[in-house]
Amino acid sequence: MRFELDADQRDFASSLDALLSASDTASVARAWADGDHEPGLRLWTRLAEQGVTELATEDTTVEACVAFEALGRYAVPGPWVESAAVLPLALGRDLSATIATLAVPPHSPYALDADIAAEVYVFHDGQLHTATVGERVGSVDRTRHLFRVTPGEPVGAVELRGGLGLGVLATAAQLLGAGERLLSDSVAYVKRRRQFGREIGSYQAIKHALADVRIALDFARPLLFGAALMTEREYVSAAKVACSDAAYLAARTGLQVHGAIGYTAELDLSLWLTKVRALRNAWGSPAFHRTALLQALTEGR
Repeated sequence: MRFELDADQRDFASSLDALLSASDTASVARAWADGDHEPGLRLWTRLAEQGVTELATEDTTVEACVAFEALGRYAVPGPWVESAAVLPLALGRDLSATIATLAVPPHSPYALDADIAAEVYVFHDGQLHTATVGERVGSVDRTRHLFRVTPGEPVGAVELRGGLGLGVLATAAQLLGAGERLLSDSVAYVKRRRQFGREIGSYQAIKHALADVRIALDFARPLLFGAALMTEREYVSAAKVACSDAAYLAARTGLQVHGAIGYTAELDLSLWLTKVRALRNAWGSPAFHRTALLQALTEGR
């Protein structure tokens, strides 16, 4: 089955790509990792003006996946999943004028970027609570500033299920975008890197490895947008598993074809390598979602 974006969705994707490609997002991500949030917050404002923070409340799940794929492709830092996907649905209100974050143990046990969020929440004992921010926890992705949180007052009756599903989809879309960026950078590198008098991309082993990544990403994409249309938990879990596996394959292959330079933090490739590693287990690990998918399939028999 083919899932094709309509003209408006393609225009939206193109506008985001134009904005982000001109924003030097690698430098923004590096500044964010070092604690300088100003470039990232300016980019947040520009993306909010494009409507990215309003997609969850406008019931445009496909467009949300389009936006989050772009965020992943350009390694845009910040609590986007929490502030623009999960919490607007959970709280039932527009959060486009603020930055919010939350923790949902055990699958998202820490609050991302709680140090710059105006509103911090935690899901505890079946309810959403305000949260007190505690100590910072390290992450393999230096742009992900994670904080322990302590539950405070309950917010009241909220419906978190829909928000959680969109959070998983948004994370899957980020992984797909990051995988696409890793593949693009890897292809560009093997075309210019020469060894034994020829481009290393001319060797069959490297061609086949990159082709496997292309196939994995192409198979993950319809699962993501199919889940955006269907929204049932088995589709959402299948999308998260496929996007996680495809992005992880892209990361491993990208590291291999870049050789020793791929291990250096100075190379921008590291921004996507570490992001894929962090997002792979965010909002439910592949093992968790495989179990959820199996349970959903067996319940339907």
